Amino acid sequence: MNLWVLSGIAVMVGGFVWRLNPLVVVAGAALATGLAAGMDPLAILAAFGKAFNDTRYVSVIWIVLPVIGLMERHGLQERARALVAGMKGATLPRLLTGYLLLRQITAALGLTSIAGPAQTVRPLLAPMAEVAAAPRDQAEANKVKALAAATDNVGLFFGEDIFIAIGSILLMKGFLEQQGIELAPFDLSVWAIPTALAAFAIHSLRLWLFARRRG
Repeated sequence: MNLWVLSGIAVMVGGFVWRLNPLVVVAGAALATGLAAGMDPLAILAAFGKAFNDTRYVSVIWIVLPVIGLMERHGLQERARALVAGMKGATLPRLLTGYLLLRQITAALGLTSIAGPAQTVRPLLAPMAEVAAAPRDQAEANKVKALAAATDNVGLFFGEDIFIAIGSILLMKGFLEQQGIELAPFDLSVWAIPTALAAFAIHSLRLWLFARRRG
């Protein structure tokens, strides 16, 4: 019995004890196990690719995140700030209300992953909102960032229910069928429109009131 194949466990434990990057630790543990089992590096790499292709646990959007991180490191936030700084009449309510409208419309069309906290809020929306708001201190800057994140959440949450193939619509349809109520997904989507409009109006009012309180 080849007990060296258990070396991957030791690598994983040691990596987490030393607080190394989890992705590097897991990859190192898999590499150590494969080498101990007599596999060559190309075969191990092929096994990684096959496992990813078979299970698809990692969505394509998460593969894009390292690219966004590199862009952010090389000045994406600074570019976003400069863009808003050069706009005449760019205010916090106008900026976030426009983003809210865009987020709701795209979510209603099923494009839920084209924006989000990691994809747009941190690298783009939050820096742009800070420039538009010109916060007086760090506490106020944190509130502006929170409003930017909340705007994204509200737009997605109340916009996606208009899309007939979203999980929440299918869940409601299944529950209603269990209760003997037959409704088409389109009927549920139509009734999500008034809620989305109300959410848009309420959050837009919150943005306007926040700006007014700041003077």
